[in-house]
Amino acid sequence: MGKPINEDINAAIDRAAQICGGFATLARELGIGQSAISNWKARGSEIDPLFCSAIERLTSGAVTRQDLRPDDWREIWPELAELAEA
Repeated sequence: MGKPINEDINAAIDRAAQICGGFATLARELGIGQSAISNWKARGSEIDPLFCSAIERLTSGAVTRQDLRPDDWREIWPELAELAEA
């Protein structure tokens, strides 16, 4: 079972899909099924860090890794935490 639904993460996923031209296109660009994205949204499933990085690249930084993993991005990407502190 996933975590409670985080509306900010869902909004970030929606923004990424909009930028990429829809959920089907986002899923295709990530090499996953559209159902995986639905699970992220509906079940609050954590997004794999590799997909977070890919989404950040696909959206040219409009949707960041921090947007998609707000609770643990500092542990996953400590170099970003160092930049944020600087």
